[in-house]
Amino acid sequence: MSHPVVHFEIGCRDSAKTQEFYAKLFDWQIQQAGPAAMIETGGTGINGHITALGHEPHNFVTVYVQVDDIPAYLAKAEGLGGKKVVGPIEIPTGSFAWMTDPEGTVIGLFKPKV
Repeated sequence: MSHPVVHFEIGCRDSAKTQEFYAKLFDWQIQQAGPAAMIETGGTGINGHITALGHEPHNFVTVYVQVDDIPAYLAKAEGLGGKKVVGPIEIPTGSFAWMTDPEGTVIGLFKPKV
């Protein structure tokens, strides 16, 4: 199985201001969907979302890699010196988790709903 980057997330303090910035900068179509704002980038690129967590970290960009078994990949990451940060957490489109590599860089894992 390949493991493509399938989504990205932009974290911020002010979601409305951040949405306006990226919509004007790149002509992205952004639509509110619950607490997140979904980004349609157009073309052949991947889509993402903007979120304001309300706590640290406020400003971040995370890419999400698609996997078929989030707990297994979290365990594999830990075996390689990484750490589980969040999840797995169920969302309407599937489930996700955050992990770090041995240097502390956060990467998201995503498993789509079947």
